[in-house]
Amino acid sequence: MTQKNIGIDLSITPYGLVKNRLYSIAILPWGATEPHNLHLPYLTDCILSQAIALDAVGQLQKETPHNVMVLPPVAAGAQNPGQRDLPFCIHYRFETQKAILSDIVASLYHQGIRKLLIVNGHGGNNFKSMIRDFSIDYPDFLIATTEWYTIVPPAGFFEEKDDHAGELETSVMMHYYPDLVNLSDAGEGKSKPFAVESLNEKIAWVPRNWAKVTTDTGIGNPLKATAEKGKKYSRSVVNKIVKLLKDLIENDDIYLSE
Repeated sequence: MTQKNIGIDLSITPYGLVKNRLYSIAILPWGATEPHNLHLPYLTDCILSQAIALDAVGQLQKETPHNVMVLPPVAAGAQNPGQRDLPFCIHYRFETQKAILSDIVASLYHQGIRKLLIVNGHGGNNFKSMIRDFSIDYPDFLIATTEWYTIVPPAGFFEEKDDHAGELETSVMMHYYPDLVNLSDAGEGKSKPFAVESLNEKIAWVPRNWAKVTTDTGIGNPLKATAEKGKKYSRSVVNKIVKLLKDLIENDDIYLSE
């Protein structure tokens, strides 16, 4: 991809290691390997997590002297039943994901990094239990996690409700990587709810069987997506992440003193 396609000035993003440069925090984009309707690439969750992270770091470095490393995205996502049946959709178990994160944390810690932000782009991933364990093993290592698509409520930005490969994700991809979107091929993203109303009301949670929920792997209509919507939404998300990065970097103690 070129800088023009990405919409990010790569000259100010820390993709190459600079001699004697001290890094304040590392960012780890994390996604999945799965289909996204018929119009988005399998690595959509990785691509968008990385794009958001790079955009945020680019803005941060225009405003502050802080150095931040954006690591390559991890494509090891946890999948629902029915998704694993789809060609090339890869399910990574919790234990596998934890082993991957454990090696990353151990390496960063050994190198002197003491702060890590995971930017997650896949709803099936959940890092909270892992981070609790790492907080015991590495008590002086701060690990935070965020889901970029939940930071800012979509209301006011989009017309359709988005769950997977719908208007939100498609618009943001159209903003960062328009050449990766084939909107003319998109399905309508129609989905079926549970027959059990309590599950629809989220009284309890069970994994959705993708084969019984959707016919095109999407949940949410992407046909009203535009690059302009994606630009406005991603800008709002990036601003929040920039504020988060400043707060994490500039506060060695995240708790209020007495």
